[in-house]
Amino acid sequence: MEKINILIVDDRPENIIALEALLQRDDINIITTTNPNEALRLSWEMDIAIAMIDVQMPEMDGFELVEILKSNPRTKDILIIFVTAISKETKYAVKGLNTGAVDYLYKPLDPFVTSAKVDSFIQFVRNQREIQKKNKELEAYQKELIKAKDLAEQGKRIKENFLANMSHEIRTPINGIIGIAQLLKKTTLSEEQHEMVNLLEISSNSLLGVINDVLDLSKIESGKFKINRIPTDITKICNAVVDLLRIPSVEKKLDLIIELDPDLPQSVLADSLRLNQILMNLIGNAIKFTHVGGVRVKVEILDKKGNNVLLKFSVIDTGIGIAKENIEKIFETFEQADEQTTIKFGGTGLGLSIVKNLAKLKGGTLEVHSEEFKGSTFSFTNWYEIFKEMEVEKKPIEEKLLPLINTKILVAEDNPINKFLIIKILQSWQVEMDVVENGKEAIEKLRENNYDLILMDTFMPVMNGLEAIKLIREGYASGKENIPIITFSAAVLDTDKETAIAAGANDVISKPFEPAVLYKKIQEHTTG
Repeated sequence: MEKINILIVDDRPENIIALEALLQRDDINIITTTNPNEALRLSWEMDIAIAMIDVQMPEMDGFELVEILKSNPRTKDILIIFVTAISKETKYAVKGLNTGAVDYLYKPLDPFVTSAKVDSFIQFVRNQREIQKKNKELEAYQKELIKAKDLAEQGKRIKENFLANMSHEIRTPINGIIGIAQLLKKTTLSEEQHEMVNLLEISSNSLLGVINDVLDLSKIESGKFKINRIPTDITKICNAVVDLLRIPSVEKKLDLIIELDPDLPQSVLADSLRLNQILMNLIGNAIKFTHVGGVRVKVEILDKKGNNVLLKFSVIDTGIGIAKENIEKIFETFEQADEQTTIKFGGTGLGLSIVKNLAKLKGGTLEVHSEEFKGSTFSFTNWYEIFKEMEVEKKPIEEKLLPLINTKILVAEDNPINKFLIIKILQSWQVEMDVVENGKEAIEKLRENNYDLILMDTFMPVMNGLEAIKLIREGYASGKENIPIITFSAAVLDTDKETAIAAGANDVISKPFEPAVLYKKIQEHTTG
């Protein structure tokens, strides 16, 4: 235990000796002096906690000494106890307390009272010092927390930038592959070539799915993920997912059975895209980890209250199952049941993590029951509002994309594959066009020529699309500040789209895109 320094100041040595004898103990250091000026020096040089000062002394009385101590920042917090033989009149006690003392002791000293009072002040000092120590620790922790918060925010910004860049860098070539595969399909192909093009599309969309999974997790973590409920036909969604996954189940010679409750409502309010995502992940996983037997998809009504229905979606397989100790682990990001799972079956370990997060966001519950080597059952349960005013769905008539004659477009795109793809698509619509590779060239071309619209990639060398749009809107191509501009972006975060609109873009198309979507947007912004 740290020793407390107590200073005794008295002009009579016999009084000092008496006080020393009274206060002697192991947890304090007693420092003494008969000279007030010496007392000031000691207070400056040593960490004095308590000072017991005689009031009547030659040269400088106790009141004057305390006034000097209290006026100095280094000594102002010393606890002062006056020791006096003069009158016990109240005015002297008030004067002493006004000077800054915490107590008065009168000579002759009562040993028990003196010892008890000094004990209480020593404890007070210890408490104060403990509080000061804790405060310093708290300040240090606070600084560390602020530093950690800054680092976390910096990390979040780096992560978001990485995701945006990764999304763009990977989605851009995928956009090219999918687009060219679609163009190839329109040419004369042998059956074998047609099959290869189909495989190309499946592989590209599979890779796109992995990227979207990563971005979905990022959106969920940052709280930017939204659930959009619209009238949804549960029967139709379940059948569509099962039909889509029937090919891999047939390849593995597995039964893929769907059982739908006959009383299922025709339509409920649900986020069909996210429900589709949950079912795709659960059924896809079941097929992946099942070698013999099959997979059963079951949808049943558990409860009904007023206009709301509690639905349970179950995916039951006869696969490898999961050991009890690994059940929680499978829902962690980038985790699988064990190392051998990744080696034998592959995959990113993102699927079930996304399912768990989506289930939570939708307000539902996700359960798993599994027995190793016997199979697993994954169940998603959620309340849905029944949508009664379901209109009879009309089959959309496929519109023929008529030529866009007398339409002149400036295309700014640096990626050679995407450039080739856009040129081919625009040529098929008989669009007149000029093509440049960066924002700087786009502004120069715009100064020289008149266009109905600009198609601008977001990420380009020399000058990116957003910088070019800002300069166009500021009048760098005089008289053409209001030309419609559509940006292509391979980044799919909402913030990227908001940034493009804020920069002055009229519209944003995410890569990969459907030609029909591009056609519709060109029409919207060139006729009006």
